[in-house]
Parts: sequence; C-alpha cells; structure tokens
Amino acid sequence: MNSTKTAVWKNCLSFIKDNIQPQAFKTWFEPIEVVKLSENILSIQVPSKFFYEWLEEHYVTLLKSALVKQLGPEARLTYVIKMENTFGNRKAFTESIPSNYRDSVKPQNVSAPLTSKIHELKNPFVIPGIRNLEIESQLNPNYSFDNFLEGDSNRLARSAGLAVSNKPGGTSFNPLLIYGGVGLGKTHLAHAIGVEIKEKYPDKTVLYISAEKFTQQYIDSIKKNSRNDFIHFYQIIDILIIDDVQFFSGKSGTQDVFFHIFNHLHQNGKQVILTSDKAPVDMQDIEQRLLSRFKWGLSAELQSPDYETRISIVKNKLFRDGVEIENNIIEYVAKSIKTNIRELEGAIISLIAQSSFNKMEITIQLAQDIVNKFVKNTKREVSIDYIQKVVSEYFQMDISTLQSKTRKRHIVQARQLAMYFAKKFTKASLASIGSQIGKRDHATVLHACKTVDNLSFTDKQFRKYVEDLNQKLTV
Repeated sequence: MNSTKTAVWKNCLSFIKDNIQPQAFKTWFEPIEVVKLSENILSIQVPSKFFYEWLEEHYVTLLKSALVKQLGPEARLTYVIKMENTFGNRKAFTESIPSNYRDSVKPQNVSAPLTSKIHELKNPFVIPGIRNLEIESQLNPNYSFDNFLEGDSNRLARSAGLAVSNKPGGTSFNPLLIYGGVGLGKTHLAHAIGVEIKEKYPDKTVLYISAEKFTQQYIDSIKKNSRNDFIHFYQIIDILIIDDVQFFSGKSGTQDVFFHIFNHLHQNGKQVILTSDKAPVDMQDIEQRLLSRFKWGLSAELQSPDYETRISIVKNKLFRDGVEIENNIIEYVAKSIKTNIRELEGAIISLIAQSSFNKMEITIQLAQDIVNKFVKNTKREVSIDYIQKVVSEYFQMDISTLQSKTRKRHIVQARQLAMYFAKKFTKASLASIGSQIGKRDHATVLHACKTVDNLSFTDKQFRKYVEDLNQKLTV
C-alpha cells in the first residue's frame, strides 16, 4: 500500500506541476507528505492549519482534478495537520480534516435593460450606477447537499431540492416552499439548492436573501423614489431564494411588490424558492393572493430528525472537524438533543472546544455537562402519538376510538383536547396535527382549539380535564 500511495501522489504532483508556476509548486506542494491511501481516500500531511486553508482556498480545484485523474470520480482528499504540543513533554499530535472540494460562489455579471441613458437600474447589493451589474449570490458554499444528510424527516424536501437543482424553473415544484421548526435545516437546504444550481448552471443568476433584508431594501427604495428600479432588479434574477418568508406578515407594501416580482419570475420560467417556519395554511396576515401562489408548487416540511439521522449528523460533524470520539458519547448526545439540529451541532462544537482549550479528554461526564447547558431549560419532547396515548388513557378509550368518525360528545371532546395539546406542545402544523388525529383537516383543528378555549371558561368539569391533562403532559 505504501508504494501505491507514493505512486498515486507522485502522479498527482506531476499533473499539478504542469499546471502552476514553479515557485508556487515549490512553496505549496513540495513540503507535503503523503500519509495514507485507504480505498479512494488519500491522506496528505501539511505543516500547519494555515497551509491547509491556503490549499483549500487557492488549489482545491487543481487537487481535485489531479486526484480524480488517479483514483476516479469518487476520490476524496483528507489533510493531516501536525500540531505542536506545548504542554509537558508529550509528542506532537495530528488533526485530520477532509477537503471541502468547493470553490467559493463567484459573483456574476449580467446585462440589465435600461429604460434611458440617464435613468440607471440600481442593484440593492452594490453601489448604484453600474451599467453591467455584478450580482453577488449571497450563497454560503459550505451549505451543500453533501453535508445535508438524508433521513425520514427531510427526504421529501431534500429530493424536491435536488430535482429543482437539476432543472430550475422546469419542474412542477415552483415555487418550492420549505417549512419547519427552528434549527431543522431550512436555510441550509435553501443554500444547498442555490450552490448546486451555480455548479451545474454557472450562467444562471442565483440570489439568496432573507425576507427581512428584502423588506428593508424595499423601504429604502420607497424613500429614494426608486420602487420600479427595485422591482426591475429582482425581475432579472433566474433563481430567487427568500428565507423566512413569514416575515412578510402584516407588511402589505412588501407583499404587494413581491407579488409583482413573483408573477414575473413564475411566468418567465424562473425558479422561486421560499422558506418559512409555518405551512402556508398557518400563515397569518399574508394576502390571500400571495398565499395561493405559495401553494402553486410544492410545500415540503422538515421535521425533527429521528435517532439514526441525529447519529449520522453528529458523526458527519465530527468527521468534517477532524475529531474522533467514542460511540457511547455520540449516542448520548444524539439521545439527549432531539428537536433541533442547530443545538445538536452546537453541543458538539462546545464539546470539542472544551476539550481542546482546557486540554481535557472527551468523556461521557464532559458530554453530560455540556448537554445539560443545552437542554436543562427545555421541556421534554412531547409527540402527537404520546398526547393521543395520554388523552385516551385519561378518558379510558382506545386510540382508534379517539381517531374514529363518531360524533358522540365525550369522544369528540377527547379528540378536541388531543388536538389542542398537540398544537400547544408540538411544532407540528395544523394540517399535520389533523392528519395524525383521525385524518381531519386544519380547519377542524383550528375549531377544536377554539372550542377547548371557550369551554375552559364556561364549563367547570371541562376545565378540570384541561388542567389534569396539562399536568400529565408536563411532568
């Protein structure tokens, strides 16, 4: 294997040498040592973290081409960094980091139609007055499909995102609305779609923007009397990604201008991608004409990841950071943090930081201390299934009876209470709650919640039901 790895790296160096200046080759490639070749993963040792960052920033495409030429399309590169140990007499240790294999997303020049020589179209992202607009996509290349792990909780949304990436504006998923709770990967997936489109279609203009920034730009355009310029700018975008679209709630002017932009893009076969913390049916203070357009394409929900997916997320995060920890610690963290991927990754980052800064070994005790800081103030996860189980047992009936179509008063009340607590204790949409509790629609769930609120004030016995169940579900 040693001769094989040496031969592979020698051939890579020969290819690289032919494609860069001699001085650059001497500076950045001669100090590199080949460490290991395992299947299609080549490990190379570099002198420092700065060295690794420079290679990733300036030579990642060249390295990728050289490696693919030797090992095929599945080839991967891992950097091994030799770290000096200034504490005690222990030997230096190494840190292993995989190559990102991605260039930063470059700005793109587009030709914009001008109505007159004097009246110039303004780009909200750059200094106005430039005729050939340079549009910065605002995409984060680190948010890719490679590190957006698939599981049951996100399979539909991820598959739809890939379909849109392959054929932007050419699928029935237009607009694509991705919705779900906090920290479940909406922004990551939106960026991943944009990054993938830029890789496959470099000539297409992709723009990512938060709904809040869009609103602020619109307000500025009103102040400067340049509303038409603002609209025209967004109408030349090929793929428009707007994050947290629920922020438009109650802002009639912003909704109106977005309505016109959306219509133009959609009619011209351009792709619109939206993210929201709510399903369209649950959005408040959004004009009906806009809501109906949100429903034109596909609304895909991101749910809380299951245990296996959480394990994969933790392992992937550790791999990308070049850290190895024991499986029992990984399992503990994945079991403890259930509802929020951002918190899950945050706990891992804290764990690594505590270990490296304080020169501590990563133990189960350290993991417990870190996790307690993340979850001690949050309630235990309550699922819709669990709520139905508790309510059924309280009223001494089967879950199938609770979900049945019967109109008997005590069963209807039990079903309404289950819907009420599902809305209170979970982040599921009204439509999702209804489908799980007897295959009802969102309107039925909304009616149930209102009925429970009203009866709690007027019916003493019913109020006791609510108090008892609330106690059982919060223990």
